[in-house]
Amino acid sequence: MPQARDWQALTSLTQGRSFVIERVRLEDGSAAIEGRFALPDLARLSAEDQVFVAAFVRSHGSIKEMEAVFGVSYPTVKARLNRIAAALQFVETEAQPSRTEVLARLAAGEITPAEAIAALEALK
Repeated sequence: MPQARDWQALTSLTQGRSFVIERVRLEDGSAAIEGRFALPDLARLSAEDQVFVAAFVRSHGSIKEMEAVFGVSYPTVKARLNRIAAALQFVETEAQPSRTEVLARLAAGEITPAEAIAALEALK
């Protein structure tokens, strides 16, 4: 089996251009999956930005610690975090209401019958 390349090598090969993964193979070779798989936003960051994000997480979000690790000022850390955050899409974390919750809201008069029907259909 050929040696796997790390993200830094892949980033270097693609020179920042967008790409799509079309084949994924389990390391033990027991299965391969073909299709078109987009990389997650974090993997699309440059190798340097990925290191920065990892350091930020390891420092528990301490900007003061990031200043010391990277030898930069508070505004520089904040500017880089803002730039990275702008490149990331955030996942909607609001959970869909259950059927029971929708019916309870309808019974309480919080939503109209039409809104309840739409909410229930969205659960299917």
